[in-house]
Amino acid sequence: MICAQIEDFAPLLPRHGALAGLDLGTKTIGVAVSDGLRSVASPLTVIRRAKFTLDAEALLKIVADRELVGLVLGLPRNMDGSEGPRAQSTRAFARNLERLTPLPITFWDERLSTVAAERALLEGDTSRKRRAEVIDQVAAGYILQGALDRLRYL
Repeated sequence: MICAQIEDFAPLLPRHGALAGLDLGTKTIGVAVSDGLRSVASPLTVIRRAKFTLDAEALLKIVADRELVGLVLGLPRNMDGSEGPRAQSTRAFARNLERLTPLPITFWDERLSTVAAERALLEGDTSRKRRAEVIDQVAAGYILQGALDRLRYL
């Protein structure tokens, strides 16, 4: 089930259980997961995109292995709040994924998440090569942490 607002997503979740945050790019999907109490988001991995069926298979394996209870997709809005082609692509991914899993799916505004992730990696003195390898999963962590922080107040 796709929930347009996180306020609609929260009641569908069990009391405890980890969530996944996704940063959907054209070449990769950054994946982060929370702890079971939904306090902290941790970057997990990057899925190299191929075609939807393979991407979904890799993602659903993570969901099953970690017994996740919900998915938060970063929604790439423009700085003025409008939605462009990338946001439409994310919504289409969610609609296709919804057919394959009963888990609730919601969106979280991902504006500046990659910028924040890049800044954190730079502050950590991460090499350029390593930054390129982990930026998407760190950005997914920022997306998921924002959603977790909001869920705490619902």
